[in-house]
Amino acid sequence: MDLRAELLKSIWYAFTALDVEKSGKVSKSQLKVLSHNLYTVLCIPHDPVALEEHFRDDDDGPVSSQGYMPYLNKYILDKVEEGAFVKENFDELCWTLTAKKNYKPDRNGNSVVSHQDAFKLWCLFNFLSEDKYPLVMVPDEVEYLLKKICTAMNVELNSCELDDYLSQELQGPGGLTVWQFLDMMNSGRFLRGIEQEAISMAVEEVYQEVIEDVLKQARSPHGYLWKKGQLRRNWSERWFMLKPSVLSYYMSEERKEKKGSITLDKHCCVEVLPDRDGKRCMFCVKTSSRTYEMSASDTRQRQEWTLAIQTAIRLQAEGKKSLHKDLKQKRREQREQREQRKAAKEEETQRLKQLQEEKERKLQELELLKEAQRQAEILLQEEEQRRRQQHEEMQRTLEIQLREAEQARASMQAEMVLKEAEAERQRKRILELEDMQERLQEALQQEVKARQDEESVRYAQARLLAEEEEKLKQLMKLKEEQEEYIIKTQREKQVLKQEMENKNKCLEEAQKQLEEVRVNRQRVDQDVMAAQRKLRQASTNVKHWNVQMNRLMHPIGPGDKRTNVSGGGFAGYQTLLSRRDSSLK
Repeated sequence: MDLRAELLKSIWYAFTALDVEKSGKVSKSQLKVLSHNLYTVLCIPHDPVALEEHFRDDDDGPVSSQGYMPYLNKYILDKVEEGAFVKENFDELCWTLTAKKNYKPDRNGNSVVSHQDAFKLWCLFNFLSEDKYPLVMVPDEVEYLLKKICTAMNVELNSCELDDYLSQELQGPGGLTVWQFLDMMNSGRFLRGIEQEAISMAVEEVYQEVIEDVLKQARSPHGYLWKKGQLRRNWSERWFMLKPSVLSYYMSEERKEKKGSITLDKHCCVEVLPDRDGKRCMFCVKTSSRTYEMSASDTRQRQEWTLAIQTAIRLQAEGKKSLHKDLKQKRREQREQREQRKAAKEEETQRLKQLQEEKERKLQELELLKEAQRQAEILLQEEEQRRRQQHEEMQRTLEIQLREAEQARASMQAEMVLKEAEAERQRKRILELEDMQERLQEALQQEVKARQDEESVRYAQARLLAEEEEKLKQLMKLKEEQEEYIIKTQREKQVLKQEMENKNKCLEEAQKQLEEVRVNRQRVDQDVMAAQRKLRQASTNVKHWNVQMNRLMHPIGPGDKRTNVSGGGFAGYQTLLSRRDSSLK
């Protein structure tokens, strides 16, 4: 398993923990915070410009894991260098994010494993899980991990009980999720009667062995080794820890003060030494530059350390960095081979089953063929017997038919005579039919002519209907125009009604004015009548005076001429008065 795959497993948990709605998408602000924290724990130089450029988009919606992967690969995973960061800090960051949402220990504090142990079990689960998402651990790896934890506590795992539990929990061919695994550990089902401290020590030992690649480390109180100095050549008690590439030693098991380390490669070797200088159970590690002498507490410890150091040297010679990665790959290959053998066995069983079914089918077909042959023989015998009976019946039938034919011949001769008479009648009937046919043809021609006339009438009727339809369309158009005109007329009527109301108002005002004029006219008429009375009185007076004047003037007139002159002057005066009266009227 390469470093990128290990990091991706932990990041996957962090990403899914941020997916609150379980939609497969996380908000951009949360991804920015996650990316910033990954930069910090992986000791990668921060690149805020690239971060903002990648997430700068008009769409403010969440981002899926597929959308985040290009940035994660390009700006984070491609820049990670192995050994440049503390992987435990990286795992703790991802564990903190995912445990807050998914890990639910016993609220009463009765959990078998502590929170720190749960973190280490989570790391072990990630290491042993399959490289497929969502991450699961197959039953074989679950059993392997539980056995290592139980071995570290010197207890035996109940495999039957584990198989029963897994058969109940697993619903498919996959495996356990990490949360199912932690629930199983917290249930105490496989760790009954064991104190939490012992479980923590066992988990720590397995964690160091599997995750930190510690092939072997000293166990207190008997696990310290004595090491011979290079300069002073004195013996000092040291606490050793072996990894595939280095054997480190410290002042104590707390590993606070490191005193030195021995770099291992393929050219190193380990040898057992005889007892001397008061030291027993001695062995040495030879490198290309120096030989390191050490003494164990007993023979068993010396054997364990020499075998572990030889294993580390073998890994270096094979170019492998981790024993458990190699063991995991071998177990995976064994599982694949087992699955392949199982599949091949099932395939072979299926093939044998098919062959057996084919054999049984062929035997059945053979039995059917035999039965069909027996049936065919029976049918053949029955057919032969039936054919013989039919031949005999046919012979008897032919004899009967021969006698009937002779009788029929005699009857046919008599019938021929009748037929000839009938044929004569038929010839006459044919002549009558031919005559009838001619009349029918004439009637048919008349009918054809009538049909042609009918067609012409129908054509004319169709033309009239078309014209009627055209006129109907025109009528509808006129109706629409009339409706429009009516609407327009109604509108004009409303306008005219408004104008009429206005004119009525004006008419009322004019009537009022007319009444006033009539009153004035009556007053004027009264004045005119008074004036006329005065005029008539004046005219009477004038006439009276004219008479008096005429009477006075007549005796002294010179004659007719003067009279005419006087009369002409009075007539002119009257004309003048009449004009004035007419003007007054």
